[in-house]
Amino acid sequence: MIDSAEIGNRIRRIQGRIRDTVVDHIATVETQTLSEVSAETAGDTIYAVDRVTEAALVELFESELGGDVSFVLIGEGLPEAGAVFPSGTSEEGADLRIIVDPVDGTRGLMYDKRSAWVLTGVARNRGPQTNLQDIFFAAQTEIPTTKQYLSDVVWAMKGGGAHTLRYDRLKEEAHSLSLQPSRATTLTHGFGMISRFFQGGKDILAKVEEDIAQAVVGPIEPGRARLFEDQYICSGGQFYELMAGHDRFNADLRPCLEATLADRGQKLGICCHPYDVCTELIGREMGVIITGADGRDLDAPLDLTTPVAWVGYANQMLKELVEPHLRAAMRRHHLMK
Repeated sequence: MIDSAEIGNRIRRIQGRIRDTVVDHIATVETQTLSEVSAETAGDTIYAVDRVTEAALVELFESELGGDVSFVLIGEGLPEAGAVFPSGTSEEGADLRIIVDPVDGTRGLMYDKRSAWVLTGVARNRGPQTNLQDIFFAAQTEIPTTKQYLSDVVWAMKGGGAHTLRYDRLKEEAHSLSLQPSRATTLTHGFGMISRFFQGGKDILAKVEEDIAQAVVGPIEPGRARLFEDQYICSGGQFYELMAGHDRFNADLRPCLEATLADRGQKLGICCHPYDVCTELIGREMGVIITGADGRDLDAPLDLTTPVAWVGYANQMLKELVEPHLRAAMRRHHLMK
């Protein structure tokens, strides 16, 4: 089997090809067409823009990796248990499990509002028990809007630190890029928020955020705003914002709403899934702290349907500042015991 570094190189090459395929497509198609609902799956709504990558995804992974390594490829549009390469390999006998989200941030991109990301995590195959903490290589590549010609790429090998570059699509060349998570020790005059993108429980999540702000930033001052929010509908994009020093704190607690919504006679809507957070390793290698809602290491099987709640802090000092108030607010609003 080829070594880990070469696997990483090929994954990044695949992501670059996917980026270019999607950008070239959205540049020639009307927004109305891109935003048409193509299918409803157990994990998410599939829009027309998502379909652009399906055939290319399989072809690229098979051609780039299939001749040198055996793997189970897990992603939307593939069989629920994953597709195994090369042909004839058993799932149990494959060397790797690779989980991918070829367009994370579909909703923003299909309206040409904001970048999406190609996300990929690679783990040694331990069968269905393989989880997020088994990922040893992760990469994410920005899919820019049509008016944007620069695309950032970030990747990491477990224990080897994170790497970054900025690709110029017009000149077809890459340049070095330095990203640094925020070193701030307070949320004041920074971005910190609870994700509440969609209908269902938004009032509860807003109350949790308000409680944290009151405890950490203090009461509202007339004519002043001291804490900001940014509802970026893209987990990989949210991770990037923490890595880049743009955000100081973010939490996606949607799975924690299930019991409270049930008491209201409502059902839990769409949640984050393992393929949405498969690049957590990159943030970890940069010093960003991303945990589960319980404060433990972020963990989930590499599948398409498990709901994932996560909390991200730009640094350890912010974690120590915010986490006690977050947990208290979650208990107060019945999101945890």
